[in-house]
This record gives sequence, structure tokens and C-alpha cells, in this order.
Amino acid sequence: MAEGILRHKVSTHHLDWDVDSAGTGSWHIGQPPDHRAQAAMRVHGLDISGLRARQFSKSDFDRFDLILTMDNENYRDVIQLAGFPDHKNKVKPILDYAFPGQHRGVPDPYFNDRFQEVYNLLDASCEELIKSFV
Repeated sequence: MAEGILRHKVSTHHLDWDVDSAGTGSWHIGQPPDHRAQAAMRVHGLDISGLRARQFSKSDFDRFDLILTMDNENYRDVIQLAGFPDHKNKVKPILDYAFPGQHRGVPDPYFNDRFQEVYNLLDASCEELIKSFV
């Protein structure tokens, strides 16, 4: 969901950013987003049906200037892969943009159907992220 929201905002603001997403686990590689996530995004006019899951890799540290994580576990998993201090400095929890200093994690919507709540949190954070760069 975050990738779809951020791609939309980047396009709206005419920014030349490469936006991608990856999971820390391998269990969904190649699969489209959950149908409930797609439905929550469609409510806001966003189509993420063409996205496919991939796993985060060490090469992402060289490819991207900023790596956003969804929760504390993802943050720890990504930091463990960082080979250099400058790699670690690229990693930020996404909700820190909307809720600075609170170290909040995005709730997992898959087991409690909180997709709209997750959309709202990610939308607010992506908006603040854009504002911090423009």
C-alpha cells in the first residue's frame, strides 16, 4: 500500500523518485497485493493490482537513498543487513514522518482487516515525507 500511495504522491508533485517496495520475508514473492489492500486503495482511486512482491536485498542499500520500514521488526531486519554505517542511516520507520519521535509501527492489517486505518496512516506519512523534501 505504501508503494502505491507514495508513487501517486511522487507523480502528483512531479518528482523524479524511484519508488519500490520489498518485504523482509520471502513468502509472498511474485504475488500481487492482498485483495483487501487493493480494495482499500481503489476507494481512493489508486490501482496497485500490477505490483508484485519481492524480498528486500542488500543491493537495495546501493539502489535507494531512503529505505522506509513498516514496523520495529522490519526495521531490525533491514538494519541487520546493512553493511556500512551510511546504509543504516538510510533506514527510517515510515510513521516517523507523520508521528516524529513516537517510533510507531504500522499495524498489520491482514489479520484484523484494518486496511483503511493503514491507508490513512501511510497516506499521512507519505504526505509528510514529500513535504520534507519539497
